[in-house]
Amino acid sequence: MKTIVFLISALLALSACASSQEKTISVTQKEFAQQMTEWHGFDAAAISAWLNKAQHRDSIIEAMTRPAEGKPWHLYRKIFITNRRIKGGVSFFNTHRDLLQRAYDEHGVDPYVITAIIGVETSYGANTGSYPVIDALKTLSFGYPRRADFFRKQLEEFFLMAREENLDPMQPKGSYAGAMGMPQFIPSSFRSYAIDFDADGKRNLWDNHADIIGSVANYFAVHGWQKNQPVARLLPTKPEGLEPGSRRGQKPNISPEQLKNAGITLTNGGESVGNTSIIKLQQEKAAEYWLGFNNFYVITRYNHSNLYAMAVYQLSEEIRKASK
Repeated sequence: MKTIVFLISALLALSACASSQEKTISVTQKEFAQQMTEWHGFDAAAISAWLNKAQHRDSIIEAMTRPAEGKPWHLYRKIFITNRRIKGGVSFFNTHRDLLQRAYDEHGVDPYVITAIIGVETSYGANTGSYPVIDALKTLSFGYPRRADFFRKQLEEFFLMAREENLDPMQPKGSYAGAMGMPQFIPSSFRSYAIDFDADGKRNLWDNHADIIGSVANYFAVHGWQKNQPVARLLPTKPEGLEPGSRRGQKPNISPEQLKNAGITLTNGGESVGNTSIIKLQQEKAAEYWLGFNNFYVITRYNHSNLYAMAVYQLSEEIRKASK
């Protein structure tokens, strides 16, 4: 049986790799280096030297073919909603209570959601990634045709970030997709949303908890987080006449009037404000349906998967309960 499962997994991986090769890499490393000179004033020889030092890693390509978001909810949930992650969240919250309160005061973002993001992403800093970021982005920019354009943009952003932050491009480490630090910001997110929350002149998302917490709060605030508003609500049954949205972070598109017509009454303060979405999650025996509010959608701006957003929300609620 194990052999059959292994063969099936291998065939699926080969299929995914084959489909990724249907597109071609449109820009070579040499051309990319020249573009960085023309667009941003870099020394093309320096860019080429850094890229030549970086390694292409097949393990990165393999990891891209098996994302956790491909699992059904009842399996995905078990990865993130664990006693260890809940206890770690309580400890993180208690240790950084003042910073979390300041982030809430300045940005309006729920401190438990900030904590849960860091818990889901890196287990509160225990696993921030072991790949040199330049290795990951080189591999995906020039060896992964299906998303090469996206990752080449991130490689461009990474070199700009390194110059702005006075970092050696060979030094930062992160995930197989080039995400960095405790909150796992990709380079474009780092440049756009990371903040120097302790005013020490640097933005450090690896081990400066002020910058880490402040940057997550800033990310959510910029993307429209609504202070003291709900995230999601479990529905007792499948709502009649209302279809679930996609798993990729669909914008709330169901009006309060449509909810009312479907027999869904919202009584908690503020819940009836604005549009919502229906989220379908597959449990072991049957599907369950949730109502997603604006703040649920905002979480999907961090990672577009509805499974991811629900894991963050449910972990935040477990940490909240355990902290009482």
